[in-house]
Amino acid sequence: MPSALPGGGASLADGRAGVSGGEIQPRNIIDPLERCAMTLRSLFVDFNSYFASVEQHEDPSLRGCPVGVAPVAAETTSLIAASYEAKACGVGTGTMVREARRRCPGIQIRVARPERYVVWHHRLMEAIDHAIPVGRVGSIDEVACELVGRQRRREIAEQIAQQVKDEIALAAPGGAIRCSIGIAPNDFLAKTASDMMKPDGLTVIELTDLPHALHGLALRDLCGIGPSMEARLHEAGITTVAELTAASKLVLRRVWGGIEGERMWGLLRGAWLPTAPTERGSIGHSHVLGPELRTPTGACAVLKKLLVKAAMRMRREEMLSGAMAVRIRFIGHDQRWERDLAFDPTDDSRELLRLLNGVLDSGNRRSPLPGPVNATPLSVSVTLMRLVPRTQSSGSLFAATEDTGRVDALVDRINAKFGYNKLYFGSMQLALEHDAAPMRIPFNRIPDAKSENEATHESEASHDPLWLQTMNRFKAIAEGEHRRREGKDRKV
Repeated sequence: MPSALPGGGASLADGRAGVSGGEIQPRNIIDPLERCAMTLRSLFVDFNSYFASVEQHEDPSLRGCPVGVAPVAAETTSLIAASYEAKACGVGTGTMVREARRRCPGIQIRVARPERYVVWHHRLMEAIDHAIPVGRVGSIDEVACELVGRQRRREIAEQIAQQVKDEIALAAPGGAIRCSIGIAPNDFLAKTASDMMKPDGLTVIELTDLPHALHGLALRDLCGIGPSMEARLHEAGITTVAELTAASKLVLRRVWGGIEGERMWGLLRGAWLPTAPTERGSIGHSHVLGPELRTPTGACAVLKKLLVKAAMRMRREEMLSGAMAVRIRFIGHDQRWERDLAFDPTDDSRELLRLLNGVLDSGNRRSPLPGPVNATPLSVSVTLMRLVPRTQSSGSLFAATEDTGRVDALVDRINAKFGYNKLYFGSMQLALEHDAAPMRIPFNRIPDAKSENEATHESEASHDPLWLQTMNRFKAIAEGEHRRREGKDRKV
């Protein structure tokens, strides 16, 4: 018997046929005309204002009221989430707390509780799984599910979407936690569709709807197109989604600078493309400086902490680095300071710190930081590049003869057991005093629990990869907001 599928469908039983009366007869074969109409393959669930919704669910007095969620209790920080009641007043992610209070009198500000958001994430994933198997978890508030067999018929796909909503309502009664769902031929289009009707929406994009169903969107509405990519598209004469969908594969390859342009061309046309395998090319960290660290000394301390973290991660992955990129942004300056340095492959923290000191040597005894004179640093980043497996490098002929790796290995073992900050270099002291640059999990890697074990006051949930992924995204938004506001204040 064919296996049953959610939504009333059945599998094709790998093409085998049944036998009746000596004649071979097809079993569970989908009619070719019906197959042509079954272009839907992805169901994407996006929770609406997730952090604020969890706060409203757990505190019923907040329901129907404007709510903002901030990472810390400070008027100068930015919101990482806002309820739809707050959004109606012009408050959103990235809005500074004091500005949110001005725009939306009566807004309730809550300090983020990552442990509750992680708990509810797992509960909601379990609820979705009752309706359709959970596929790829994109973030703490997004998940893509694959439609198979007769689930790909529009009416059945919509029934499954409604069942997802019903299961969420059962898991979180009261209506505070809701989701928008997109259904489309691939995850990219399904995610796009989920953003087209919020809150609590359901949008379906079929193959026959393309490309005109996308023409009402802005370029930045499409996943993967940020400010820099939008600028590159404009340089290529592409300013609308209609022009983007009309562009040839070759044009998009030129704009994206490689195969990703061809992938975008295919995704826009509904192609089902597996996630491209990635190969580690660099390891790095960045950090938006808090007000107390916006000094040359503070910025240098944070840079060194970021470098040591990157070196520790690199050693855990048995890699060596042959290049370093250092970036510094300053308040009121659009142009960032940057330096790149190449060297013999190494993973020695002390050697990397020596190289960083050389990069930062501005020749100015009054300031340990290069860049514009008397400028205030806003954010810093350091990236180790030209990575090669340790086994594929013979090392430098001029390297020191002693085994410098023993010290790093010892430090790594102690920190892995007792917490990342238990043993550290003295030049990081100021950054540690202000708990700056805690571990962050970028989008493109699976976290290693041992190397993410930072000894701080934060709860275990604060280091959950999905929570940290969200904080990484917020960091970029917050940096842009700080630069905009500080630059504006200086002009005034």
